[in-house]
Amino acid sequence: MEKLKRVFWGGLAVLVLLWLIAEPQPFGPGPFFPLRERMVQLSGVLAIVCMSMAMILALRPRWPEAWLGGLDKMYRLHKWLGIAALVTAIIHWLWANAPKWAVGWGLLTRPQRGERPTIENPIEAFLAGLHGPAEGLGEWAFYGAVVLIALALIQMFPYRLFYKTHRLLAVAYLVLVFHAVTLMKFSYWMSPLGWIVGALLAFGTWAAAVALLRRIGARRQVQGRITALKYYPGVRAIETEIEVPHGWPGHRPGQFAFATSDVSEGAHPYTIASCWNAAEPRIIFITKELGDHTSRLREKLRVGQKVKVEGPYGCFTFDDDCSHQIWIGGGIGITPFVARMKQMAMPKDIPGCSVAGG
Repeated sequence: MEKLKRVFWGGLAVLVLLWLIAEPQPFGPGPFFPLRERMVQLSGVLAIVCMSMAMILALRPRWPEAWLGGLDKMYRLHKWLGIAALVTAIIHWLWANAPKWAVGWGLLTRPQRGERPTIENPIEAFLAGLHGPAEGLGEWAFYGAVVLIALALIQMFPYRLFYKTHRLLAVAYLVLVFHAVTLMKFSYWMSPLGWIVGALLAFGTWAAAVALLRRIGARRQVQGRITALKYYPGVRAIETEIEVPHGWPGHRPGQFAFATSDVSEGAHPYTIASCWNAAEPRIIFITKELGDHTSRLREKLRVGQKVKVEGPYGCFTFDDDCSHQIWIGGGIGITPFVARMKQMAMPKDIPGCSVAGG
């Protein structure tokens, strides 16, 4: 958790520092409206960068998983970045609009505008010509993003609806990229701040395209088939055995995978409750009836049904140098220990029983 906090707050601090380098006299004495323009720029940069990083993490990339402590930690950072994007975007919107309201109420006096200097740089002139559409589209995209992020933070919002609405954030993000590229102060692009923002916008745009094409995690997906189902009425849990004959790289006890049995419902994460045996390529999930989706699995799943499995993910494994371990798990939380016990019970000479997948 401490590492996540350092990454989150450290990233924001680096952005502010780069902005201070790119913006001469950011908080110096002077009229209010120039200060307002600088605050609009700062809050806008923070908002679009947080949203870009959240979009990138939504792809479930392999490279930062071990460093951050697992996909579950990455998703926590993704959530923090989404909240930060929401807060800074609202601040950005208020800096842009509140002074206009104050002028209308007679609390502020709008400064007299002189003749605007001629823009000699053709790229800057082209972007200046798009300011009107960028402002209008960006405002509507902001409203949409606020609603979609708020829905994502409401735990009572059904997952099947969240799965569909959350993808719309990619559309709002692409509009906001256009807004940011057009309206960010042109001199920033020639500074380290602009280079970093540009790179993140490029990667974020690619991530949004992957999300809209429903290709998230596609390279880590394999086609499986349900071979056995067993229901435990005493604990309201169902055990699902899935054969994954081709492409599964193996897994370690404690890891989890995403399973898709209904395309309209989307992928759900489940802890793997079996060790890996390459001679019998099967994965077992034990799922407790806790929500609307898991409560319907008993009626929806059937033997022979095709299931898409993606993974493995997670760093909650049993690999360490300690001679003894204390396991604590209650309810459905015992599933990683079930997998570990099965691995310990297997003969060591079975091929693949100790594969370090993921």
